[in-house]
Amino acid sequence: MHDLVNDLRAALGTDRARAEPLELALYARDAGVARGRAAAVCWPSSTDDVAAAVRIARRHGRPFVARGSGTGLAGGATPVGDPVVIVTTHMNRVLEVDTANRVAWVEPGVLNLDLTRSVHHLGLHYAPDPSSQQACTVGGNVATNAGGPHCLASGVTSTHVLALDVVLADGSLARLGGLEPDQPGYDLRGCFVGSEGTMGIATRIAVRLSPDPPAVRTLLLGFDSVDDAAATVSGIIAAGIVPAALEMMDALITRAVEDFVGAGFPRDAAAVLLVELDGLPDGVDAQIGAVRAVASERSARTVRVAADEAERALLWKGRKSAFGAIARIAPDYYLHDAVVPRTRLVDVLEQVYAIAGEHRLTVMNVFHAGDGNLHPLIVFDAREPGIWDRVHAAGDEILRACVEAGGVLSGEHGIGLEKREAMPWIFSADDLDAQARLRDAFDPTGAANPQKVLPAGSRCGEATRVPEGAWI
Repeated sequence: MHDLVNDLRAALGTDRARAEPLELALYARDAGVARGRAAAVCWPSSTDDVAAAVRIARRHGRPFVARGSGTGLAGGATPVGDPVVIVTTHMNRVLEVDTANRVAWVEPGVLNLDLTRSVHHLGLHYAPDPSSQQACTVGGNVATNAGGPHCLASGVTSTHVLALDVVLADGSLARLGGLEPDQPGYDLRGCFVGSEGTMGIATRIAVRLSPDPPAVRTLLLGFDSVDDAAATVSGIIAAGIVPAALEMMDALITRAVEDFVGAGFPRDAAAVLLVELDGLPDGVDAQIGAVRAVASERSARTVRVAADEAERALLWKGRKSAFGAIARIAPDYYLHDAVVPRTRLVDVLEQVYAIAGEHRLTVMNVFHAGDGNLHPLIVFDAREPGIWDRVHAAGDEILRACVEAGGVLSGEHGIGLEKREAMPWIFSADDLDAQARLRDAFDPTGAANPQKVLPAGSRCGEATRVPEGAWI
Protein backbone atom coordinates (compact mmCIF):
# COMPACT_ATOMS: atom_id res chain seq x y z
CA MET A 1 0.00 0.00 0.00
CA HIS A 2 2.87 2.33 0.78
CA ASP A 3 4.32 1.85 -2.72
CA LEU A 4 0.90 2.41 -4.32
CA VAL A 5 0.38 5.73 -2.54
CA ASN A 6 3.93 6.86 -3.23
CA ASP A 7 3.51 6.15 -6.94
CA LEU A 8 0.22 8.09 -7.01
CA ARG A 9 1.84 11.01 -5.22
CA ALA A 10 4.78 11.01 -7.58
CA ALA A 11 2.43 11.24 -10.57
CA LEU A 12 -0.26 13.56 -9.19
CA GLY A 13 1.46 15.57 -6.43
CA THR A 14 2.24 14.92 -2.80
CA ASP A 15 -1.12 16.25 -1.61
CA ARG A 16 -3.23 14.39 -4.17
CA ALA A 17 -3.18 10.81 -2.84
CA ARG A 18 -3.87 9.43 0.62
CA ALA A 19 -4.58 6.15 2.38
CA GLU A 20 -5.14 7.35 5.95
CA PRO A 21 -8.08 5.84 7.88
CA LEU A 22 -10.12 9.07 7.77
CA GLU A 23 -10.01 9.35 3.97
CA LEU A 24 -10.66 5.66 3.49
CA ALA A 25 -13.70 5.89 5.77
CA LEU A 26 -15.06 9.02 4.07
CA TYR A 27 -14.83 7.44 0.63
CA ALA A 28 -16.14 4.01 1.64
CA ARG A 29 -19.65 4.85 0.38
CA ASP A 30 -21.75 7.31 -1.56
CA ALA A 31 -25.19 8.53 -0.42
CA GLY A 32 -26.62 5.02 -0.64
CA VAL A 33 -26.46 2.41 2.11
CA ALA A 34 -23.76 0.09 0.71
CA ARG A 35 -20.33 0.42 2.28
CA GLY A 36 -17.02 -0.86 0.93
CA ARG A 37 -13.30 -0.37 1.39
CA ALA A 38 -10.75 1.50 -0.72
CA ALA A 39 -7.02 0.88 -0.94
CA ALA A 40 -6.24 4.54 -1.62
CA VAL A 41 -7.93 7.77 -2.64
CA CYS A 42 -6.55 10.26 -5.15
CA TRP A 43 -7.62 13.62 -6.58
CA PRO A 44 -6.48 14.16 -10.20
CA SER A 45 -6.67 17.61 -11.76
CA SER A 46 -6.37 16.71 -15.47
CA THR A 47 -6.97 13.99 -18.03
CA ASP A 48 -3.30 13.05 -17.85
CA ASP A 49 -3.60 12.69 -14.08
CA VAL A 50 -6.60 10.37 -14.43
CA ALA A 51 -4.78 8.25 -17.00
CA ALA A 52 -1.73 8.07 -14.73
CA ALA A 53 -3.86 7.04 -11.73
CA VAL A 54 -5.53 4.28 -13.75
CA ARG A 55 -2.20 2.94 -15.01
CA ILE A 56 -0.71 2.99 -11.52
CA ALA A 57 -3.73 1.19 -10.08
CA ARG A 58 -3.44 -1.51 -12.74
CA ARG A 59 0.33 -1.82 -12.26
CA HIS A 60 -0.30 -2.56 -8.59
CA GLY A 61 -3.04 -5.06 -9.40
CA ARG A 62 -5.82 -2.79 -8.15
CA PRO A 63 -9.16 -1.96 -9.77
CA PHE A 64 -10.36 1.65 -9.74
CA VAL A 65 -13.59 3.50 -9.04
CA ALA A 66 -14.45 6.98 -10.29
CA ARG A 67 -16.26 9.24 -7.85
CA GLY A 68 -17.73 12.73 -8.05
CA SER A 69 -19.53 14.42 -5.16
CA GLY A 70 -20.81 11.14 -3.72
CA THR A 71 -24.50 12.03 -4.06
CA GLY A 72 -25.37 8.74 -5.81
CA LEU A 73 -28.09 6.70 -4.15
CA ALA A 74 -27.47 3.16 -5.44
CA GLY A 75 -23.93 2.42 -4.25
CA GLY A 76 -22.47 3.13 -7.67
CA ALA A 77 -19.36 4.81 -6.22
CA THR A 78 -18.95 2.36 -3.35
CA PRO A 79 -15.46 0.81 -3.56
CA VAL A 80 -15.51 -2.97 -3.97
CA GLY A 81 -12.37 -5.10 -4.14
CA ASP A 82 -9.95 -2.65 -2.47
CA PRO A 83 -9.74 -0.29 -5.46
CA VAL A 84 -8.11 3.08 -5.96
CA VAL A 85 -10.88 5.69 -5.68
CA ILE A 86 -10.30 8.41 -8.28
CA VAL A 87 -12.15 11.55 -7.15
CA THR A 88 -12.81 14.03 -9.97
CA THR A 89 -14.07 16.99 -7.93
CA HIS A 90 -10.87 19.00 -8.58
CA MET A 91 -11.58 18.80 -12.30
CA ASN A 92 -14.26 21.48 -12.11
CA ARG A 93 -13.71 23.84 -15.03
CA VAL A 94 -16.07 24.90 -17.78
CA LEU A 95 -13.47 24.65 -20.54
CA GLU A 96 -15.24 26.18 -23.52
CA VAL A 97 -18.66 27.59 -24.44
CA ASP A 98 -19.68 27.77 -28.08
CA THR A 99 -22.66 30.12 -27.97
CA ALA A 100 -23.48 29.84 -31.67
CA ASN A 101 -23.74 26.06 -31.57
CA ARG A 102 -25.00 25.92 -27.97
CA VAL A 103 -22.30 23.51 -26.81
CA ALA A 104 -20.08 23.56 -23.74
CA TRP A 105 -17.04 21.41 -22.98
CA VAL A 106 -16.78 20.76 -19.24
CA GLU A 107 -14.73 18.68 -16.85
CA PRO A 108 -16.50 15.95 -14.88
CA GLY A 109 -16.25 17.72 -11.52
CA VAL A 110 -18.35 20.73 -12.60
CA LEU A 111 -21.45 20.98 -10.41
CA ASN A 112 -24.66 20.63 -12.36
CA LEU A 113 -26.13 23.93 -11.17
CA ASP A 114 -22.83 25.77 -11.66
CA LEU A 115 -22.92 24.86 -15.35
CA THR A 116 -26.29 26.54 -15.78
CA ARG A 117 -25.17 29.54 -13.74
CA SER A 118 -22.08 29.94 -15.92
CA VAL A 119 -24.17 30.35 -19.11
CA HIS A 120 -27.19 32.13 -17.65
CA HIS A 121 -25.99 35.52 -18.95
CA LEU A 122 -26.06 34.06 -22.46
CA GLY A 123 -29.74 33.13 -22.20
CA LEU A 124 -28.84 29.43 -22.02
CA HIS A 125 -29.10 26.62 -19.51
CA TYR A 126 -28.25 22.94 -19.06
CA ALA A 127 -31.58 21.11 -19.01
CA PRO A 128 -31.00 18.03 -16.79
CA ASP A 129 -31.58 19.16 -13.21
CA PRO A 130 -31.42 16.43 -10.54
CA SER A 131 -32.78 17.47 -7.17
CA SER A 132 -29.20 17.30 -5.90
CA GLN A 133 -28.03 19.67 -8.64
CA GLN A 134 -26.42 22.05 -6.13
CA ALA A 135 -24.01 19.27 -5.18
CA CYS A 136 -23.94 16.58 -7.89
CA THR A 137 -21.40 16.71 -10.72
CA VAL A 138 -21.83 16.44 -14.46
CA GLY A 139 -19.52 13.41 -14.47
CA GLY A 140 -21.79 11.67 -11.97
CA ASN A 141 -24.83 12.64 -14.02
CA VAL A 142 -23.20 11.01 -17.05
CA ALA A 143 -22.45 7.86 -15.05
CA THR A 144 -26.07 7.31 -13.99
CA ASN A 145 -27.81 9.02 -16.94
CA ALA A 146 -29.39 11.34 -14.38
CA GLY A 147 -32.71 13.07 -14.93
CA GLY A 148 -34.58 15.60 -12.84
CA PRO A 149 -37.89 17.44 -12.67
CA HIS A 150 -37.33 19.33 -15.93
CA CYS A 151 -36.45 16.28 -18.00
CA LEU A 152 -40.04 15.34 -18.84
CA ALA A 153 -40.07 17.41 -22.02
CA SER A 154 -36.36 17.88 -22.65
CA GLY A 155 -34.98 14.41 -21.90
CA VAL A 156 -32.41 13.03 -19.45
CA THR A 157 -28.62 13.35 -19.55
CA SER A 158 -28.02 11.12 -22.59
CA THR A 159 -30.07 13.52 -24.72
CA HIS A 160 -27.73 16.39 -23.82
CA VAL A 161 -24.30 14.74 -24.06
CA LEU A 162 -22.74 15.00 -27.50
CA ALA A 163 -19.21 13.72 -26.96
CA LEU A 164 -16.92 12.39 -24.25
CA ASP A 165 -13.17 12.14 -23.80
CA VAL A 166 -12.64 9.07 -21.62
CA VAL A 167 -9.82 7.20 -19.95
CA LEU A 168 -10.26 3.48 -20.53
CA ALA A 169 -9.31 0.70 -18.13
CA ASP A 170 -5.77 0.36 -19.53
CA GLY A 171 -5.09 4.09 -19.16
CA SER A 172 -5.51 4.84 -22.87
CA LEU A 173 -7.64 7.74 -24.13
CA ALA A 174 -10.62 7.67 -26.48
CA ARG A 175 -13.21 10.09 -27.78
CA LEU A 176 -16.77 8.81 -27.97
CA GLY A 177 -19.35 10.64 -30.06
CA GLY A 178 -18.78 14.04 -31.63
CA LEU A 179 -20.28 17.44 -32.30
CA GLU A 180 -21.51 16.64 -35.81
CA PRO A 181 -25.23 15.83 -36.16
CA ASP A 182 -24.74 12.32 -37.55
CA GLN A 183 -21.86 10.25 -36.22
CA PRO A 184 -20.78 7.22 -38.26
CA GLY A 185 -20.60 3.79 -36.70
CA TYR A 186 -21.93 2.52 -33.40
CA ASP A 187 -23.21 4.90 -30.75
CA LEU A 188 -20.41 4.35 -28.24
CA ARG A 189 -21.31 7.63 -26.55
CA GLY A 190 -24.76 6.20 -25.84
CA CYS A 191 -23.22 3.03 -24.44
CA PHE A 192 -20.98 5.00 -22.08
CA VAL A 193 -23.64 7.35 -20.69
CA GLY A 194 -25.36 5.44 -17.88
CA SER A 195 -22.65 2.78 -17.61
CA GLU A 196 -21.91 3.86 -14.01
CA GLY A 197 -18.15 4.00 -14.39
CA THR A 198 -17.83 0.39 -15.57
CA MET A 199 -16.45 1.38 -19.00
CA GLY A 200 -13.94 4.03 -17.97
CA ILE A 201 -13.78 7.60 -16.64
CA ALA A 202 -15.04 10.65 -18.52
CA THR A 203 -12.57 13.53 -18.26
CA ARG A 204 -14.07 16.01 -20.78
CA ILE A 205 -17.74 16.18 -21.66
CA ALA A 206 -19.41 18.10 -24.50
CA VAL A 207 -22.96 18.99 -23.47
CA ARG A 208 -25.80 20.56 -25.38
CA LEU A 209 -27.07 23.86 -23.96
CA SER A 210 -30.72 24.87 -24.30
CA PRO A 211 -32.10 28.38 -24.86
CA ASP A 212 -34.10 29.86 -22.00
CA PRO A 213 -37.82 29.84 -22.90
CA PRO A 214 -39.56 33.20 -23.46
CA ALA A 215 -42.15 32.50 -20.78
CA VAL A 216 -42.24 30.13 -17.79
CA ARG A 217 -45.19 29.63 -15.43
CA THR A 218 -45.50 27.26 -12.49
CA LEU A 219 -48.79 25.98 -11.07
CA LEU A 220 -49.39 24.41 -7.67
CA LEU A 221 -52.37 22.06 -7.56
CA GLY A 222 -53.78 20.65 -4.31
CA PHE A 223 -55.96 17.55 -3.96
CA ASP A 224 -57.93 15.73 -1.27
CA SER A 225 -56.84 12.34 -2.60
CA VAL A 226 -53.77 10.80 -4.18
CA ASP A 227 -56.06 9.17 -6.76
CA ASP A 228 -57.27 12.55 -8.03
CA ALA A 229 -53.72 13.88 -8.25
CA ALA A 230 -52.53 10.84 -10.21
CA ALA A 231 -55.55 11.03 -12.49
CA THR A 232 -54.73 14.68 -13.19
CA VAL A 233 -51.23 13.68 -14.28
CA SER A 234 -52.68 11.31 -16.87
CA GLY A 235 -55.31 13.87 -17.84
CA ILE A 236 -52.73 16.58 -18.55
CA ILE A 237 -50.72 14.28 -20.83
CA ALA A 238 -53.89 12.98 -22.50
CA ALA A 239 -54.87 16.59 -23.27
CA GLY A 240 -51.77 16.83 -25.46
CA ILE A 241 -49.76 18.93 -22.98
CA VAL A 242 -46.19 17.88 -22.16
CA PRO A 243 -45.14 20.20 -19.34
CA ALA A 244 -41.54 21.16 -18.74
CA ALA A 245 -42.01 19.48 -15.35
CA LEU A 246 -44.80 17.56 -13.62
CA GLU A 247 -44.01 16.61 -10.02
CA MET A 248 -46.10 15.02 -7.28
CA MET A 249 -45.76 14.91 -3.48
CA ASP A 250 -47.99 13.09 -1.01
CA ALA A 251 -49.29 14.44 2.29
CA LEU A 252 -46.42 13.46 4.58
CA ILE A 253 -43.66 14.86 2.42
CA THR A 254 -45.70 17.99 1.64
CA ARG A 255 -46.02 18.80 5.33
CA ALA A 256 -42.34 18.07 5.94
CA VAL A 257 -41.30 20.34 3.07
CA GLU A 258 -43.62 23.13 4.15
CA ASP A 259 -42.32 23.00 7.72
CA PHE A 260 -38.76 23.05 6.39
CA VAL A 261 -38.97 25.69 3.64
CA GLY A 262 -42.24 27.57 4.06
CA ALA A 263 -42.91 27.54 0.32
CA GLY A 264 -46.68 27.88 0.58
CA PHE A 265 -47.67 24.25 0.09
CA PRO A 266 -51.10 23.34 1.56
CA ARG A 267 -50.29 21.34 4.69
CA ASP A 268 -53.70 19.64 4.75
CA ALA A 269 -53.67 18.38 1.15
CA ALA A 270 -53.49 14.64 0.49
CA ALA A 271 -51.26 15.33 -2.53
CA VAL A 272 -49.93 18.25 -4.53
CA LEU A 273 -48.73 18.62 -8.09
CA LEU A 274 -46.18 21.10 -9.40
CA VAL A 275 -46.78 21.77 -13.09
CA GLU A 276 -44.35 23.94 -15.01
CA LEU A 277 -45.21 25.20 -18.49
CA ASP A 278 -42.87 27.06 -20.82
CA GLY A 279 -42.79 28.42 -24.35
CA LEU A 280 -44.25 31.46 -26.08
CA PRO A 281 -46.38 33.62 -23.75
CA ASP A 282 -49.71 33.10 -25.52
CA GLY A 283 -49.14 29.37 -25.76
CA VAL A 284 -48.28 29.14 -22.06
CA ASP A 285 -51.45 31.07 -21.16
CA ALA A 286 -53.51 28.66 -23.23
CA GLN A 287 -51.91 25.67 -21.53
CA ILE A 288 -52.57 27.16 -18.09
CA GLY A 289 -56.25 27.27 -19.00
CA ALA A 290 -56.16 23.66 -20.18
CA VAL A 291 -54.43 22.47 -17.00
CA ARG A 292 -56.99 24.34 -14.88
CA ALA A 293 -59.77 22.55 -16.75
CA VAL A 294 -58.21 19.11 -16.31
CA ALA A 295 -57.57 19.75 -12.60
CA SER A 296 -61.13 20.98 -12.07
CA GLU A 297 -62.57 17.86 -13.69
CA ARG A 298 -60.58 15.79 -11.22
CA SER A 299 -61.65 17.68 -8.10
CA ALA A 300 -58.59 19.82 -7.47
CA ARG A 301 -59.22 21.84 -4.32
CA THR A 302 -56.71 24.57 -5.23
CA VAL A 303 -55.04 25.76 -8.41
CA ARG A 304 -52.47 28.48 -7.86
CA VAL A 305 -50.21 30.07 -10.45
CA ALA A 306 -46.94 31.48 -9.09
CA ALA A 307 -47.29 35.26 -9.26
CA ASP A 308 -43.64 36.01 -10.05
CA GLU A 309 -40.18 34.51 -10.34
CA ALA A 310 -39.59 34.71 -6.58
CA GLU A 311 -42.68 32.64 -5.80
CA ARG A 312 -41.83 30.18 -8.57
CA ALA A 313 -38.29 29.76 -7.21
CA LEU A 314 -39.66 29.17 -3.70
CA LEU A 315 -41.99 26.43 -4.92
CA TRP A 316 -39.09 24.67 -6.62
CA LYS A 317 -36.88 25.15 -3.59
CA GLY A 318 -39.51 23.26 -1.64
CA ARG A 319 -39.63 20.39 -4.13
CA LYS A 320 -35.86 20.10 -4.35
CA SER A 321 -35.47 20.25 -0.57
CA ALA A 322 -37.61 17.16 -0.04
CA PHE A 323 -34.75 14.84 0.91
CA GLY A 324 -33.33 17.39 3.34
CA ALA A 325 -36.76 18.09 4.82
CA ILE A 326 -37.27 14.53 6.01
CA ALA A 327 -34.52 15.00 8.59
CA ARG A 328 -37.25 16.68 10.63
CA ILE A 329 -39.07 13.33 10.69
CA ALA A 330 -36.24 10.79 11.11
CA PRO A 331 -32.44 10.79 10.77
CA ASP A 332 -32.19 8.17 8.00
CA TYR A 333 -33.91 7.29 4.75
CA TYR A 334 -33.82 4.65 2.05
CA LEU A 335 -35.34 4.93 -1.39
CA HIS A 336 -35.61 3.45 -4.85
CA ASP A 337 -36.35 5.22 -8.12
CA ALA A 338 -38.27 2.66 -10.14
CA VAL A 339 -40.41 3.74 -13.09
CA VAL A 340 -43.98 2.58 -13.66
CA PRO A 341 -46.51 3.33 -16.39
CA ARG A 342 -48.45 6.52 -15.59
CA THR A 343 -51.69 4.52 -15.80
CA ARG A 344 -50.49 2.33 -12.90
CA LEU A 345 -49.43 5.13 -10.53
CA VAL A 346 -52.45 4.81 -8.24
CA ASP A 347 -52.23 1.00 -8.03
CA VAL A 348 -48.51 1.05 -7.26
CA LEU A 349 -48.78 3.85 -4.69
CA GLU A 350 -51.46 1.87 -2.85
CA GLN A 351 -49.09 -1.10 -2.76
CA VAL A 352 -46.23 1.10 -1.53
CA TYR A 353 -48.31 2.32 1.41
CA ALA A 354 -49.49 -1.22 2.19
CA ILE A 355 -45.95 -2.65 2.11
CA ALA A 356 -44.69 0.07 4.44
CA GLY A 357 -47.56 -0.61 6.82
CA GLU A 358 -46.86 -4.34 6.87
CA HIS A 359 -43.26 -3.65 7.89
CA ARG A 360 -44.23 -0.96 10.43
CA LEU A 361 -42.40 1.75 8.51
CA THR A 362 -43.17 5.31 7.45
CA VAL A 363 -43.01 6.00 3.71
CA MET A 364 -43.25 9.32 1.89
CA ASN A 365 -43.65 9.71 -1.85
CA VAL A 366 -42.15 12.46 -3.98
CA PHE A 367 -41.59 11.75 -7.64
CA HIS A 368 -41.43 12.75 -11.29
CA ALA A 369 -45.07 11.97 -11.94
CA GLY A 370 -45.00 12.97 -15.60
CA ASP A 371 -42.80 10.02 -16.56
CA GLY A 372 -43.83 7.68 -13.74
CA ASN A 373 -40.47 7.85 -11.95
CA LEU A 374 -41.32 7.00 -8.32
CA HIS A 375 -39.15 7.97 -5.35
CA PRO A 376 -40.66 6.23 -2.30
CA LEU A 377 -38.75 7.41 0.78
CA ILE A 378 -38.68 5.03 3.72
CA VAL A 379 -37.74 7.13 6.76
CA PHE A 380 -36.40 5.53 9.92
CA ASP A 381 -33.82 5.64 12.72
CA ALA A 382 -30.93 3.28 11.98
CA ARG A 383 -30.20 2.96 15.70
CA GLU A 384 -33.40 0.94 16.19
CA PRO A 385 -32.51 -2.76 16.57
CA GLY A 386 -33.53 -4.85 13.59
CA ILE A 387 -34.70 -1.88 11.54
CA TRP A 388 -32.40 -2.55 8.59
CA ASP A 389 -33.94 -5.96 7.95
CA ARG A 390 -37.40 -4.41 7.75
CA VAL A 391 -36.21 -1.53 5.57
CA HIS A 392 -34.45 -3.80 3.09
CA ALA A 393 -37.39 -6.20 2.97
CA ALA A 394 -39.84 -3.35 2.32
CA GLY A 395 -37.54 -1.83 -0.31
CA ASP A 396 -37.30 -5.12 -2.17
CA GLU A 397 -41.08 -5.60 -2.10
CA ILE A 398 -41.67 -2.06 -3.39
CA LEU A 399 -39.21 -2.60 -6.21
CA ARG A 400 -40.85 -5.91 -7.08
CA ALA A 401 -44.29 -4.27 -7.14
CA CYS A 402 -43.03 -1.64 -9.58
CA VAL A 403 -41.55 -4.27 -11.90
CA GLU A 404 -44.71 -6.39 -11.80
CA ALA A 405 -46.71 -3.30 -12.80
CA GLY A 406 -44.70 -3.14 -16.01
CA GLY A 407 -41.98 -0.86 -14.70
CA VAL A 408 -38.19 -0.85 -14.64
CA LEU A 409 -35.61 -0.78 -11.86
CA SER A 410 -34.29 2.76 -12.22
CA GLY A 411 -35.16 6.02 -13.89
CA GLU A 412 -32.04 7.99 -13.01
CA HIS A 413 -30.21 6.76 -9.89
CA GLY A 414 -28.67 3.74 -11.58
CA ILE A 415 -28.28 0.13 -10.47
CA GLY A 416 -24.95 0.22 -8.63
CA LEU A 417 -24.75 -2.37 -5.86
CA GLU A 418 -28.15 -1.89 -4.30
CA LYS A 419 -30.31 -3.02 -7.24
CA ARG A 420 -27.79 -5.28 -8.95
CA GLU A 421 -29.33 -8.54 -7.76
CA ALA A 422 -32.72 -7.43 -9.10
CA MET A 423 -31.48 -7.21 -12.69
CA PRO A 424 -32.73 -10.74 -13.53
CA TRP A 425 -36.25 -9.55 -12.69
CA ILE A 426 -36.38 -7.69 -16.00
CA PHE A 427 -33.49 -9.16 -18.04
CA SER A 428 -33.06 -12.71 -19.29
CA ALA A 429 -29.78 -14.62 -19.01
CA ASP A 430 -29.06 -13.80 -22.67
CA ASP A 431 -29.78 -10.10 -22.02
CA LEU A 432 -27.35 -10.02 -19.10
CA ASP A 433 -24.73 -11.90 -21.08
CA ALA A 434 -24.99 -9.38 -23.93
CA GLN A 435 -24.57 -6.49 -21.49
CA ALA A 436 -21.57 -8.18 -19.88
CA ARG A 437 -19.94 -8.68 -23.28
CA LEU A 438 -20.49 -5.03 -24.17
CA ARG A 439 -18.83 -4.05 -20.91
CA ASP A 440 -15.94 -6.41 -21.73
CA ALA A 441 -15.44 -4.61 -25.05
CA PHE A 442 -14.57 -1.45 -23.10
CA ASP A 443 -12.84 -3.15 -20.16
CA PRO A 444 -11.88 -6.81 -20.68
CA THR A 445 -10.07 -6.87 -17.32
CA GLY A 446 -13.10 -5.87 -15.24
CA ALA A 447 -10.98 -3.26 -13.46
CA ALA A 448 -13.35 -0.29 -13.91
CA ASN A 449 -15.80 -0.10 -10.99
CA PRO A 450 -15.89 -3.88 -10.55
CA GLN A 451 -18.97 -5.89 -9.59
CA LYS A 452 -21.43 -3.08 -10.19
CA VAL A 453 -24.68 -3.13 -12.20
CA LEU A 454 -24.50 -6.75 -13.39
CA PRO A 455 -25.12 -9.58 -10.91
CA ALA A 456 -22.76 -12.47 -10.34
CA GLY A 457 -22.72 -14.94 -13.21
CA SER A 458 -24.05 -12.52 -15.84
CA ARG A 459 -21.55 -13.82 -18.36
CA CYS A 460 -22.74 -17.24 -19.43
CA GLY A 461 -20.74 -19.89 -17.57
CA GLU A 462 -19.15 -17.42 -15.16
CA ALA A 463 -19.68 -16.75 -11.48
CA THR A 464 -18.16 -14.05 -9.31
CA ARG A 465 -18.54 -13.15 -5.65
CA VAL A 466 -18.78 -9.83 -3.88
CA PRO A 467 -15.97 -9.60 -1.32
CA GLU A 468 -17.03 -10.02 2.28
CA GLY A 469 -17.69 -6.68 3.97
CA ALA A 470 -18.96 -4.89 0.87
CA TRP A 471 -22.31 -4.19 2.54
CA ILE A 472 -23.38 -2.50 5.75
